[in-house]
Amino acid sequence: MNTPVTRLCAHHLAGMSYRDADLVEDLIGKKTFTEVMFSQIMGREARPVDLRMLDAVLITLMEHGLTPSAIATRVTYMSARENLQGAVAAGLMSVGSRFVGTMENCSRLLDRIRRAGDPQAQAQAIAAEHRSSREALPGFGHHLHKPDDPRAVKLLALAEAEPELDQSAVCALRLLAQAVDQAYGKHITINATGAVAALLGGMGVPTDLMRGFAVISRAAGLVSHVAEEQQSPSGRFIWETIDHAIPYVGKGKSHQLGQ
Repeated sequence: MNTPVTRLCAHHLAGMSYRDADLVEDLIGKKTFTEVMFSQIMGREARPVDLRMLDAVLITLMEHGLTPSAIATRVTYMSARENLQGAVAAGLMSVGSRFVGTMENCSRLLDRIRRAGDPQAQAQAIAAEHRSSREALPGFGHHLHKPDDPRAVKLLALAEAEPELDQSAVCALRLLAQAVDQAYGKHITINATGAVAALLGGMGVPTDLMRGFAVISRAAGLVSHVAEEQQSPSGRFIWETIDHAIPYVGKGKSHQLGQ
């Protein structure tokens, strides 16, 4: 059995290293957080195009308003104000296959198209599969942004203007979008996480790591929700609103409004 090793960090009496860089001499004051984060995760130096695309992705995913993750953070912080990290962690638990983390499932479909001998036929097969099963198609559709998600439009325009970015994932997404519109008989928007899947794929981020960037970005957004909760609390209002809005139907007495 081989002895486990790490290449991420080493510390000693005189300092600390991140991979092959000295923290004090090479990184602090010289590199941005995004540069060091990318290098730590991907194991290579970020190119300028990587930083432009990654910053665009992180900004896009950071905030979505009072979504389940933000609500979880706010009500947890209301209940345990001494535990900021616990409140943020509660919100991060909602980063999954329905919200924020959907780029992972979209990327799996793009991987199928990119590996196929006939990418167009594969895109049509994927669209037909989801149409017949009536399963949600990851990376497509939005309840508010119609006919197109402006975030996705902007992200894909940025990506397609970058000659140094691998365009195969973006091309796969475009093929899938055409097949989806044909299969469903109407235009269905590419949403933000669909575009994010294409950008991260073009940067060489493995599908199984993509959700990690959503977690990093959303953590910053959730800290901002804690900051607002400290100044203008809404956690108790959320709790009381739900308590009043969902009726008790058992035989016991209820304290809810109107009962």
